Amino acid sequence: MKIAGVIGLILFMAIARASAGSIAIYWGQNGDEVSLADTCSTGNFAFVMLSSLATFGNGQTLVLNLAGHCNALSGECQSLSEQIKSCQSSGVKVFLSLGGTTDGYSIVSADDAQSVATYLWNNFLGGQSDTMRPLGDAVLDGIDFDIEHTTDHWDDLAKAVSALSSSSSTKVYLSATPQCPYPDNSLGTALRTRLFDYWTTSVSTAQAQGFFLGLPASTDAAGSGFIPADTLTSTVLPQIKSAASNYGGVMLWSKFHDQNTGYSSAIKSSV
Repeated sequence: MKIAGVIGLILFMAIARASAGSIAIYWGQNGDEVSLADTCSTGNFAFVMLSSLATFGNGQTLVLNLAGHCNALSGECQSLSEQIKSCQSSGVKVFLSLGGTTDGYSIVSADDAQSVATYLWNNFLGGQSDTMRPLGDAVLDGIDFDIEHTTDHWDDLAKAVSALSSSSSTKVYLSATPQCPYPDNSLGTALRTRLFDYWTTSVSTAQAQGFFLGLPASTDAAGSGFIPADTLTSTVLPQIKSAASNYGGVMLWSKFHDQNTGYSSAIKSSV
């Protein structure tokens, strides 16, 4: 589960097979945000991450937490199945986000990674489960790795899920990489920051087909790191687009904050 402050600095999101100039958004951690179907119907988003599977690994029962939207343990979240399918029918890819700011998850071994991957495949992706799938019969498009506390065996998990889905259309994975403040006053100028340096030296040479710039959608969405829409479109995006040919778009936290500010609408034509 994510809370305000988790995207206090800028995050980068690596995504395979992304379309350039897309917007991705997190949905699920505020019961006052619009429905999933309404989120997709705005036409602003190419990707929606359901946030989140917050408890898993190390032999734990896996727990989906969608805050005030539904109770997965009682089966309520199965009602989202038709909304997920509606999003997908309109061209929006829907992911399950793993992790967040809570400490209820860890992968302790390669075998543990395989066990979690098998559960994800059978309960959220293209496999079959003998028990109730938390989101009904909808088949999600991929997995978002929002891993903020531990570092071990996440590559094992990604490889295990990828291997299980190798014969299906589930090919897309997201993973968070370093946070970079903007502007970085320690370097003396807003245009020479760790943000731009990172895009020039690291993102441009990475193998992922697209990198997304992660941002809070309002000043309330994180403790710091908010970039006004006009600054983003006039200064930041032109710089990072020119720095890396594998630029993929922008990721926003979260739909609740975005619906209050209209941030995605304000930046969409420039992304």
